[in-house]
Amino acid sequence: MPSLSKAQLAHQWISERINDGRFVPGFRLVLGQIAKELDVSVVPVREAIRLLEAEGLVTFERNVGAQVAMIQETEYLHTMQTLSIVEGAATALSAPTLTADHFARARVINAQMIACLDDFDPHRFTQLNLEFHSVLFEECPNPHILDLVHRGWNRMNVLRDSTFSFVPGRSRASVQEHENLLRLIEGGAPTLEIELAARAHRTATLDAMLAYQAEHKHPSAAQPAEAPLPTGNAAATAY
Repeated sequence: MPSLSKAQLAHQWISERINDGRFVPGFRLVLGQIAKELDVSVVPVREAIRLLEAEGLVTFERNVGAQVAMIQETEYLHTMQTLSIVEGAATALSAPTLTADHFARARVINAQMIACLDDFDPHRFTQLNLEFHSVLFEECPNPHILDLVHRGWNRMNVLRDSTFSFVPGRSRASVQEHENLLRLIEGGAPTLEIELAARAHRTATLDAMLAYQAEHKHPSAAQPAEAPLPTGNAAATAY
């Protein structure tokens, strides 16, 4: 198997950090720093940046430089709006069939999410988040609505692995909203009230993400040229 070129290695190294959330949208990619980290010249790093730009993962602006591409706001907005509606409906339709076992499983998962908060792992949190909501919506008796929910979650994975990588502050409110939603369902709240609560829970995450986008959309040209490369969960916990 042929070995990778220096440009390919740089491309792989940067791509991995974009995909796993260490380099969040808007993060500035300083070529000299990356070259030093990889022990190569700037030339292969520049080649890698050009490839990433062609792939839509990186943008390049005069007087700003290279940075991780922002999430496409319109696509994210439409996906989250749709998901909020269909997931809210699926959760409400599932509610009458949920048992004590469902609630117990959901609370175990929510407890695991809470345990993630102090040493925050956004990708694990997102995985658990899907598991939690799956307990509540998978009993939906309408297969067409359920299919739309699955499509919405899959589309979110394509857009970006974890919203919570960029707005980790949203995670604490999210787990409390989970408990509130469980109490509504357990208490036999009206179907519409459950649906609207589930929808509001989803749109709150949307609002947090769009606020992040607005704040980071136009980075200042005066931004320090040598911003440190984040490692581990540093990128996720900085916001």
